[in-house]
Formats: sequence, C-alpha cells, structure tokens
Amino acid sequence: MDKKALFGVFLVLLGILLFSSRGTVMEPGSVFGYFWPSLFVIPLGILLHWLYFYATQRQGVGMLIPGGILLVGGAICQVSMLFDIWSYMWPGFPLAVAFGLLEFYWFGNRNRWILIPVFILGSVSLIFFTIFTLGTLFSFNFLGQTSAAIVLIVIGLVIVFNRKQSYEV
Repeated sequence: MDKKALFGVFLVLLGILLFSSRGTVMEPGSVFGYFWPSLFVIPLGILLHWLYFYATQRQGVGMLIPGGILLVGGAICQVSMLFDIWSYMWPGFPLAVAFGLLEFYWFGNRNRWILIPVFILGSVSLIFFTIFTLGTLFSFNFLGQTSAAIVLIVIGLVIVFNRKQSYEV
C-alpha cells in the first residue's frame, strides 16, 4: 500500500471518528482509549505477517503464531472497545490462539498434532460464543416474562398438539 492510500485510510477513519463523536470533544486520550488495539496490537500482528510472507521469504513460520494471536486478539479488543461488549467477546481470545496455531499448521510443515489444540480452543470458543449469544437473545423482557420461557412454552405446545400417530409394524 502506498503512502497516499495509507493517508487516505487514516483520513477516512478520522472522519468516521469525528462523525460518530456526536458533538463531544475528542481528546487524544479518548482516541487512544478507544483505538489502542488498532493503533498498537493489530499493526504488530500485521508486521509479523509481513515479516513472514515478504521479509523472510517464508522461512520463519513461527512468527505466524504470535502474528495470528495479535491480529485476531486485536480485532476482538477493538470490537469490544467500540461497542463495550467485553463480557460477550472474551471467547474470542481462545479463538485468537487457535487462529495463530492454525496458521502455523497451514503454512508450516503440517504436523497434524497441531490441529488438536486448534480444534479444542476453537470448539471452546465457539461453544461460549453460542452460549452468550443465545443467552443475550433470550434474556430480553417481553411483557414481564423472559422470552426464553415463552419460546419453551411455544415449542412444548407445538410438540404436544402436533404429534403424529405412531404406526405399528
């Protein structure tokens, strides 16, 4: 990416920041407070990937493990900072480790034993993301009752009244 394009991306991000500030004064401390993952963590992950793919001509495959962890972890931190959803996004950190190890497997010597922690960490992350997502979706109040109770009652009624006759063989 040339310098003009990089400067253009910076201006677009600055414009989005100013547009989303809603009239409040944006100080340097608040910019660093909200965008520290994009300023420090994600560029370091990109640097490690660049070093592997371009500077070392794919010789230092071990750089992809911390590079992948920093890249995905930085993205998780950035989303969490912008939307204040740390309590829902923490399963992304095991996913970041799984991503770094998966890159090591994919671009390395393809040792299949590396896939064991990748699948374990990825599965744990997916399970907890699913639990927190479903918990968030079903926890809002609707007419004084939780929507989870209403959904369970509706499913139960459908099962009771929509029974098919059992046939004997």
